[in-house]
Amino acid sequence: MAIKLEFFDIIIPIKTIKKKYPGGWKQCLIDHNGSIGGKVWYDDHLFRDGAMSPNDINYLVEWWSDKGFDAHDEGEKPKWLDFCVVQSIFGGPTMPCDWIEVHGRTAHLKNESIGHLVGSECKFKVR
Repeated sequence: MAIKLEFFDIIIPIKTIKKKYPGGWKQCLIDHNGSIGGKVWYDDHLFRDGAMSPNDINYLVEWWSDKGFDAHDEGEKPKWLDFCVVQSIFGGPTMPCDWIEVHGRTAHLKNESIGHLVGSECKFKVR
């Protein structure tokens, strides 16, 4: 599966959410229930939250970091770790990201098939 990208996206692998989000995947879905199908959507592998401005995406980076997610390493060649910020309008991840593949305005988990595309027009149910 793949997810649609719009404006500024923060992408998190669901397996990472299951490990690090306080309360796990189920609590993440409960906490985002009002936004699912609006600015939040997900497939079998990736969770997407979005923003329309750099300030708003910076807020989301801080929000996820405050939840215990590691943003990026500060090494000689910085890269995204637990989540990835993508500027779909401007060509992809804002830093290298080892686990995601971006093709135009879609993204999918590396080494997984693209398959069905999930985006804001889809209807979601809390699983």
